[in-house]
Amino acid sequence: MIKKILLICSMLLGLSAMVSAQNGNVEPLTIGEIRTLKSKILNEDRILNIYLPQNFDKAKSYPVIYLLDGSLNEDFIHVTGLVQFFNQMYSMPETIVVGIANIDRKRDFTFHTDLKDLQKDYPTTGHSDKFISFIEKELKPYIENQFKTTETYIFGQSLGGLLATEILLKKPELFNNYFIISPSLWWNDESLLKSANQLLTKIPDTKKFIYISVGKGEHPVMIKDAQDLYDVLKKSGKNNWTIEYKMMETDNHATILHRSLYEGLVKLFPYQEQKN
Repeated sequence: MIKKILLICSMLLGLSAMVSAQNGNVEPLTIGEIRTLKSKILNEDRILNIYLPQNFDKAKSYPVIYLLDGSLNEDFIHVTGLVQFFNQMYSMPETIVVGIANIDRKRDFTFHTDLKDLQKDYPTTGHSDKFISFIEKELKPYIENQFKTTETYIFGQSLGGLLATEILLKKPELFNNYFIISPSLWWNDESLLKSANQLLTKIPDTKKFIYISVGKGEHPVMIKDAQDLYDVLKKSGKNNWTIEYKMMETDNHATILHRSLYEGLVKLFPYQEQKN
């Protein structure tokens, strides 16, 4: 009888310890901050998901990646993981990531079109000029006021790639490095691509890194337009521009972003042996 009582007590103590362990030492896992920026230009609040390096120091200066489609349920988490991996295993310095959460990406990432079918399919379309102005006059100054920063990147895919291309051709000074993935240059009957040569003549030849990629499994128009963008940039005579192009052999429009960003970052930050 005594043995049974001791056995039951032992079991109860073990269960109590297990419950205590399960309930103890619970802390939030934090990789950055969520901030709200009130935009007068857009007349709305915009959510910014901000990844800060593990050893973040307010006194230090950091490169900044501005990530389009930067909501928590879009590309923010997997892109910050990629950046952290490159900090560890490659020569990439610790970098801040600013994920710009979407409200209406079709509105923000496209410029005006008179094409009736696009107006029908994209009823809110045509306000990229305001969004670019928001980036230039509100977002970047805000980030640069909050953190010490060095060079800047923009990551954009699909309509985000269209926007990144528009910024490169119309406001190139906004970023030092452009990652343009599967850009939707078909927009408005390829008008941005058709005007690229003329726009490039007005752009100063200052140092830039431009990476363009497209998936082999994408629509033939997407593939042709990405190749054409690369060709027109290569022929622009910008001696201080490094322009890379990558056909992702196993990817389609849905799968390309993560692997393609990896390939683009390797061009800038080669593997380096880790010091133990």
